[in-house]
Amino acid sequence: MTLQERIDSDLKDSMRAKDAARLGVLRMLKSALKYSAIDKSGADAQLDDAEVAQVIRKQVKQRQDSIESFEKGGRPELAAKEKEELAILQSYLPQGLSADEVANLVRETIGEVGATSKAQMGAVMKALQVKVAGRADGRMLSQEVQKQLG
Repeated sequence: MTLQERIDSDLKDSMRAKDAARLGVLRMLKSALKYSAIDKSGADAQLDDAEVAQVIRKQVKQRQDSIESFEKGGRPELAAKEKEELAILQSYLPQGLSADEVANLVRETIGEVGATSKAQMGAVMKALQVKVAGRADGRMLSQEVQKQLG
């Protein structure tokens, strides 16, 4: 079962269960996936699992930014709603890497690229993004690379 089929199936299950919160998130996600498919190559296009995961990660990032804004603005009820949506979206993503795994991957990649200073950080990040494939936050990767190169 592809990721998109799993989302469709869960959407139907949410309708049957009358789970309004989950249903709303999945409808929004389905809409974002449809827009992405249309951008890719027309209304009949199908996204593969990697592209679906990329759209989900984009939605996760939007929720994280909203949570931060709502907490700064003193709106805990809206932040709580966004956190609930974030948890639903994250259930569709592969398991993230731990800090130790990220540190090991960064060390490995620095050795492969042959980087010795922060000036070569771009090359390290490029190679690292391919290895990580969205299982770690870019900000976290960047901080770890800076720490190890500096």
